[in-house]
Parts: sequence; C-alpha cells; structure tokens
Amino acid sequence: MASNGDHTSGSTKKPPTPSPLRNSKFFQANMRILVTGGAGFIGSHLVDRLMENDKNEVIVADNYFTGSKENLRKWIGHPRFELIRHDVTEPLLIEVDQIYHLACPASPIFYKHNPVKTIKTNVIGTLNMLGLAKRVGARILLTSTSEVYGDPLVHPQDEGYWGNVNPIGVRSCYDEGKRVAETLMFDYHRQHGIEIRIARIFNTYGPRMNIDDGRVVSNFIAQAIRGEPLTVQAPGTQTRSFCYVSDMVDGLIRLMEGDNTGPINIGNPGEFTMLELAETVKEIINPNVEITVVENTPDDPRQRKPIITKANEILGWEPKIKLRDGLPLMEEDFRRRLSVPKN
Repeated sequence: MASNGDHTSGSTKKPPTPSPLRNSKFFQANMRILVTGGAGFIGSHLVDRLMENDKNEVIVADNYFTGSKENLRKWIGHPRFELIRHDVTEPLLIEVDQIYHLACPASPIFYKHNPVKTIKTNVIGTLNMLGLAKRVGARILLTSTSEVYGDPLVHPQDEGYWGNVNPIGVRSCYDEGKRVAETLMFDYHRQHGIEIRIARIFNTYGPRMNIDDGRVVSNFIAQAIRGEPLTVQAPGTQTRSFCYVSDMVDGLIRLMEGDNTGPINIGNPGEFTMLELAETVKEIINPNVEITVVENTPDDPRQRKPIITKANEILGWEPKIKLRDGLPLMEEDFRRRLSVPKN
C-alpha cells in the first residue's frame, strides 16, 4: 500500500467500513462516485469514461469558476448522473464510495486572478473532501500536479524528488496549495486510515480546454486558428511534456482502482521546447502564422518531464497518443467553438 519508502506501513489505521447495506444480499449497489471539478476540462472527460460503466452512479460537484455545464451536457438528465452546484470550500454531506478530487483552477490566468480562492480550494477544499471520505468510508484520489516540483533542480522528475518551490511567488497559491493538499492526504491516511490515491499530473491537453486559459497548447492553437502570431515566452528553450486527455483519464482510473497510494506521476515523457511546439502547431494548423518571442512570466519552470516508471510498473500505464495525433483533435474542437471552419 505504501509508497515513497515504507513510511506509511506500521502506523496506518484500518480504513473505516462502508455502510453494512453494501454487503446486503438485498442491495445490489452501484458504485457511487463523486467527481469534484467534474465540469472542468479533465473532470468532464473523466465523467464520460466513468459513465460508460453502467454500474457507476456519478455525482459532479462544481462551482463553475473555470468549468462549464456545456462540458457535461450529454449527461444532464441521465438517471445515473447528478450535477450539484457546489464550492468545495464548503462541506458537502453525501453518500459515496469513491471521490475523485479534481476541483481547483489549474491555469495560471485563473489561479493568479484569485490566488486566495485557489489556496482555499486546495487546502479547505481538500480538508472537506477528506472529512467526507472519513465519514462515509470512501476512497479518495487527489489530482496533484507536477507544479509540486517547482522549478526543478533535478531533470527529469521522479516521485522521490521534493521540489524547488518559491513559497511567496505569484504561482505559490497553486504550487504550495497542492503540496499542502498532498500533506493532508497522507496525514488523514496515517491518522484515520483513509484510503488515499495521489496522482501528480503533468501538462494535459485536448478538447474542452478553456480557449483563453493562458496555457501554452490552447494559446498556440487558438492563435493559429485566428491567424495571430504564436507568442512564445522567452527564451523558448524551456521544455514541457504533453499528455492527451484520454491517456490522463485512463491513468487516473487505474490509480483509483489499484492498491498503491501514490504519489504517482501521470504524464507523457515526450519532451518539447516551446519553440518546437510552436513550429509543430504552425505546421499542422496554419503554416502562414508568424512565431514571436514575448517576455516570460515569473517562476516559470525551465524544464518539466516526468519519469513514469512507477505508473508503468504499478499501474501498467503509459500514454498512447502522440502530440501530432492529439493536436488535430483539439483543433477540431476549438474551430467549432470559435466558429472558424477549416479552409
């Protein structure tokens, strides 16, 4: 069960038992699954996958700060689906078996716009979800982030690396908020026996991303479709790795269903510089656009690449979709939403 060494072994309590009805011969229960942030980009794709299993009942809690009902439109009214407008910084009383805790703005534009709300969501929101898991005996998965590694001094990054994070920077509400959320998860696990799972997710892209969310893939695709210059932040040699959303969802479900607490990196180890990404988007979407270099934002990590050995060995997971295959799928979605047909 333990990971990152054996520091969770000997002292961990047994998890609370779910309702005795779960084992009753009269009660053929579906799995009731709560997805916080389920109206968001990754959350809504996760809901799609969970709803494919007709044994699952899925409940989404979202305050629509960055998510949208539009992402869940096809499930509204479905008998196995519920949508609750709820902010996780307030307690939620509900009966569930599993909790996927995704609620948190993940784009710098959104989390810098309201940094206090972001850290509240990470800390108070995670406390509330852990309190719920404790009350009802649910297993809880936290989507943490590669941002816990900060601007890494080790490259590439594995789960044993403790990170290099500025605690007072403009991104700290997100970076440090997620680090505290991980701490809370393990403290509840050790002290109360809660079944926890922690995924450290790296850059993810795909349909339903917010068009103007400030993240590099959505920026470049929107700019290319609009015929605007692709704005690469200086120096352009900083690297990221990009995981297509269906691969990410597959990794999250495997982690939830498995026996390892994590943290486990889930991401695509294919590494691209920002200039390489811009050239690829230009080639695939609009060869006529220019590429310009603009000033960088503070605390922008220079390198980001996951070591996914644990995901591979423990979960049997690795990404399948290459960047060149995923970008056109995202372009199609963006063109529809921007009402710019392909010539």
